[in-house]
Amino acid sequence: MASNTIGIDVGGTKVLGGVVTESGEILTTARRDTPREGGRALTQTIADVANELLNEYQVESIGVSAAGFISSDRETILATPNIAGWNGVNLDRELTQILNKRIVLENDANAAAWGEFKFGAGRGRSDLMLLTLGTGVGGGLILGGALFRGAFGIGAELGHIRIVPEGHLCGCGIRGCLEQYASGSALMRHAREAISASPDIARNLLARGDGTLEGLKGEHITDAAREGDSVALAAFNTMAGYLGAGIASLCAVIDPSCIVLGGGVIDAGEIFLGPTREAALRLIPFSGKHPYPEIIPAELGNGAGLVGVADLSRI
Repeated sequence: MASNTIGIDVGGTKVLGGVVTESGEILTTARRDTPREGGRALTQTIADVANELLNEYQVESIGVSAAGFISSDRETILATPNIAGWNGVNLDRELTQILNKRIVLENDANAAAWGEFKFGAGRGRSDLMLLTLGTGVGGGLILGGALFRGAFGIGAELGHIRIVPEGHLCGCGIRGCLEQYASGSALMRHAREAISASPDIARNLLARGDGTLEGLKGEHITDAAREGDSVALAAFNTMAGYLGAGIASLCAVIDPSCIVLGGGVIDAGEIFLGPTREAALRLIPFSGKHPYPEIIPAELGNGAGLVGVADLSRI
């Protein structure tokens, strides 16, 4: 059917594509490993994924999402943090030559925000702010029913607002970014700091790994927090405090009605969401004198970017 489109999500380890209906249903998928050398090998891998899907379904357009900065004309990968040899690549031109289809490029967090807006937690709303909490903190904004990209195509880098002056050094080159304090990676650091502060009561948490800090994983902290472990809860509460402060600052500028939180950290549920809401609503300027935004979990999981960029390719 002509109404179907293809979405392809390019990550540091895998390239995942899917055929998506107008209602956001994924009909079939195809996957390849991301080639380490990136560059033209990666472009060909994306084309291979697309061709596998095109063997089953005919579509008019293909959306491709990736982490990093994409030019305002949506044609060129300006810079990617985790993929070699891809900076400055006009992916639109290269894929169009191979596939002879309309190609649309989008930042992965923007694509995920659009997916949640159209088919997930933001259905029926006119605006949405998405924060994805993974290795870093990704961001996406929908304002007045439209995806916000900024003047140069790099808007909504919400994980890089500065919340701790002269804080931890971020990969973007400045210190104190939100993602250094409210990402999945930050949760691990908060846990290590809590363990160092209370080593005697941290033995149960450490035992969930191999008994060492290096063996401790995010899922261990989540499971321990669900069971009431005080050290794990302290790590989540610390992260929630920073995230709430960041959300409050963003609300002063954006004033969204809905804030959607995604990423693996959200698996902790209300253990994390509750303290995050409490911190955000306490710190929002003029708190108590205006309506509060809803702060809710994402619904589409890892499929949000694929579904979102497939739909954006229709626009």
